[in-house]
Amino acid sequence: MATRHFLSLLDLSSTELKQLLKRASELKKMQHAGEIYEPLKNKVLAMIFEKSSTRTRVSFEAGMVQLGGHAMFLSPRDTQLGRGEPIEDTARVLSSMVDIIMVRTFEHEKITTLAKHSSVPVINGLTDWVHPCQLLADMQAWTEHRGAVQGKTATYVGDGNNMCHSYINAARQLDFKLHIACPEGYDPDPELVKAAGDRVKIFREPKEACTNVDMVVTDVWASMGQEEEQKERENAFANFQVNDEVMALANKDALFMHCLPAHRGEEVSASVIDGKQSVVWDEAENRLHAQKALLEFLLT
Repeated sequence: MATRHFLSLLDLSSTELKQLLKRASELKKMQHAGEIYEPLKNKVLAMIFEKSSTRTRVSFEAGMVQLGGHAMFLSPRDTQLGRGEPIEDTARVLSSMVDIIMVRTFEHEKITTLAKHSSVPVINGLTDWVHPCQLLADMQAWTEHRGAVQGKTATYVGDGNNMCHSYINAARQLDFKLHIACPEGYDPDPELVKAAGDRVKIFREPKEACTNVDMVVTDVWASMGQEEEQKERENAFANFQVNDEVMALANKDALFMHCLPAHRGEEVSASVIDGKQSVVWDEAENRLHAQKALLEFLLT
C-alpha cells in the first residue's frame, strides 16, 4: 500500500476530509472527558522546524503524547539539514528510524522532495505555499459552531498567501463559496483560483466581500520572512482591517477566525478578535485535535 502524505488538503478526498473533521471532534470530546486513548504507542514523530512556531510545535508534541507516542523536535541547528545535507538523504535516513515526519519550512518544494524520498507519511506543518493543518482546525471550529460548511460563504480578507491558498483548497474540497478581499498585487495564485471555478471570487473592497457572509477570516499582513515589507504592506492593506464596521455587514451569526498570532489594531481590531463572534480560541485548540485525527488516520 502506497504511503499517504498530507502536503495539502487536496491529498485527501472530500469524504476523507469530512470524516477526519468528525473524528477530530470525537477525539476532542474524549480528551475533555479525561479518556485515555493511545493507539500510537511506541510510534515516533520527527518534527523538523525551519520556521519558528508556538501552536504547531505544542499541538503536534502534545498530540503525540496523548495518543501514546513520542515527538522529537529538530531545528536546523540540530540536524545535518542545517549544514547542507541533501533533503533526499535526510528523508531516507529519518524515515528509516521514525514512523511519521512533520515539516514546517519556507519553500514548498522542500517538503515535496522530502515526501518523495520518505518511506513514512510526511505532514505539512506549514510552507510558504499552503498551511493545511490550520484549515483542518478552522473547518472543525466552523462545523462545531455552525454545522456543515457546504453551501455557505466565507470571506478571507488579506494577502493571497499560504492561508488564502488553503482556504481556496478547502472551498473546493468542502464545497463552499469563498470571497477573497485583497489589494491589487497581492492576489492568490491564479491557477489555484482557476481550479476552484465559481466557488472563488476576488474583491478589492473588504466591505463588499463581507456583506451577507457566514464567516470572516484574516491573517497578518506580513508573514514570516516578509518583515522587511512591513511598512509597504501596512500602506497597501490600510483599508483591509476587519473591524466592527466590516463584521456588521456579515450575517448576524457570522463567525470570525484568525490563525494567530494576531496584530490587534492592524489586520483586525481588538473588539472583533476579542468579541462574541470570534472563535479564535476554539480554532487554536482544534489544532491539537484535528492533528491527532490526522496522525491517527495516517498511521492506523
